[in-house]
Amino acid sequence: MTAIVVDVNGRSMQADVEPRRLLADFLREDLELRGTHVGCEHGICGACTILVDGEPARSCLMLAVQADGRRLTTVEGLSNGDELHPIQQAFHELHGLQCGFCTPGFLLTTLYLLERGEVADDDEALRAALAGNLCRCTGYQNIIEAVRAAASRLEAKEAR
Repeated sequence: MTAIVVDVNGRSMQADVEPRRLLADFLREDLELRGTHVGCEHGICGACTILVDGEPARSCLMLAVQADGRRLTTVEGLSNGDELHPIQQAFHELHGLQCGFCTPGFLLTTLYLLERGEVADDDEALRAALAGNLCRCTGYQNIIEAVRAAASRLEAKEAR
């Protein structure tokens, strides 16, 4: 076992993990943060995307020991209690989710893009920025609209 300390959604946590334990399994099973979904287990689908020190990472490809001393953001870290984050609210209102399996990865990728001001003006560039996340339900147009709405809402909130 290896001792690790991680900041998960603003809370410092210590744990002993096996060196071969995947970060996705550590989050879901050890910390009971089941919003991080495991899909393909090859880093292709993006369902397991979290932010590691503010950068998108595939938690199914990363070992828990690699997260030692790092800051992790999972989908559970977006909302403030019962109050949805503007990104979550936009996805909900504009039907940017259906079955919800891919949604956590899309939400965190969107957060990353918005924090860096990388929401492109044209749909093709935005689709390219989101290409690391696969959805089998929505056809992507509602996701694009939700990302744009979230960007507008956050800009308006910052302007206040």
